[in-house]
Amino acid sequence: MVADFSGGGDPGRSIALLWGVTGPGRRGPKPSRSVDEVVAAAIAIADAEGLGALSMRRVADALGLSPMALYTYVPSKAELIDVMLDRVAAEAVAPEAADWRGQLEQIAWGRWAMALKHPWLIQVGMHRPPLGPHVLAGAERALAALDGLGLTEVELDQLTSSIGDYVRGAVRAALDAREVARATGMSDEQWWALSQPLLKDKVDPAEFPMIIRIGEAYQAAQIPPPDPERNFEFGLQLMLDGVARFIDRRRAESTAK
Repeated sequence: MVADFSGGGDPGRSIALLWGVTGPGRRGPKPSRSVDEVVAAAIAIADAEGLGALSMRRVADALGLSPMALYTYVPSKAELIDVMLDRVAAEAVAPEAADWRGQLEQIAWGRWAMALKHPWLIQVGMHRPPLGPHVLAGAERALAALDGLGLTEVELDQLTSSIGDYVRGAVRAALDAREVARATGMSDEQWWALSQPLLKDKVDPAEFPMIIRIGEAYQAAQIPPPDPERNFEFGLQLMLDGVARFIDRRRAESTAK
């Protein structure tokens, strides 16, 4: 369940902050802080304690400002979240692979690493993404990786969105695994080691033949329990295999015309 949404504030004020557009000069003393400092403080709070701990008062306290003073930099929490997302997106690096598949693979792994570093990203619903320079640059890189392969502009958008949705879902599963280990003080290996003997006499092989086969296969190959990172790699390759087949089909249709 998401805790907040991007694009939930005033679009004009959000875009002005995202692109560094300042309003008309104001009278009085020079501001003691900057928008960048406000955003950095907010990201630090969210990284350490999650998005639920983030409030304008918390950010103000971290900067030694009054809540009212903070509103002179950022008009509300909604716009603040948009700018936080764009600042974090600046950490992404351009893919170095020469082919489209390698580029998308690098982009996906970059997003995976970014979300594990900033787990609160998954707590933000991004149906309306922040329209800032770094978020748009990331989208541009993904779209450009598939450009020139015979796909329509709408197909480019749908494919890159589907890959983004996959990454987001896989990251959520990885964070769930990390959180349950933290909360219980027990690793997945320990949990399975305790659970399997307790379940052995209760699971009828005739009723659950596939479950038994899979469990035995893991044990025979001495493979550790399902690992989020290993699952992410497996699923990502399936996604990219599907993209490759889609591209081949479009090329074949174009040649047949």
